[in-house]
Amino acid sequence: MNTKLYDIKGMEKGTVRLNDAVFKINPNKSAIYYALRTELANDRQGTASTKGRSEVRGSGRKPYRQKGTGRARAGTRKSPIWTGGGVAFGPKPKSYRVRLPRKMKQLSVRSILSMKNGENLLKVVEDFTIESGKTKDFCSVATSLVDEDKRRRVLFIDTDRDEMNRRAVRNVPWLNYFDAALLNTRDLFYATQLVLTESAVKILNEKYTG
Repeated sequence: MNTKLYDIKGMEKGTVRLNDAVFKINPNKSAIYYALRTELANDRQGTASTKGRSEVRGSGRKPYRQKGTGRARAGTRKSPIWTGGGVAFGPKPKSYRVRLPRKMKQLSVRSILSMKNGENLLKVVEDFTIESGKTKDFCSVATSLVDEDKRRRVLFIDTDRDEMNRRAVRNVPWLNYFDAALLNTRDLFYATQLVLTESAVKILNEKYTG
């Protein structure tokens, strides 16, 4: 399929080919769900830790005699039911990492690209470079391409070739810069609009075919 190609002023310049196997498939919601769950789980640090009764500081001495006091029996001040005692069944450091098959991850990316394309939330712009590397100059390009009501979480997808563009986009609060070869499901899914360069489209057409 073909889609409109825009210049940096937001004017139509021609068309560019989008691979149907990448940008026009029936979205697989299960693949998107498992990819999102995997990325969120892999971001967890798993460093939560509590001390059990054998780890808290304190004496193992019996606090008072077994009988004759009228109080409940107690063998140690480190018991979980005592103030300052250990925690019963508390969390310990662990890994939450989940492995997702490569083909399922690719399917999730293709599904989201197809969803955004079907909802008219995807634009392709000609390759360009902000020679000055200034955020102000990049903003003038971005505002001509992105609808005003979509300027919340826009993804600008380019190749890793252009360091000046990467530098210029750093301070735009509603815009994130991504390399086409390193996309992830979460940022794609929650994006309010996608802006791709011609070079990025070529990479996606080749990388995610089939």
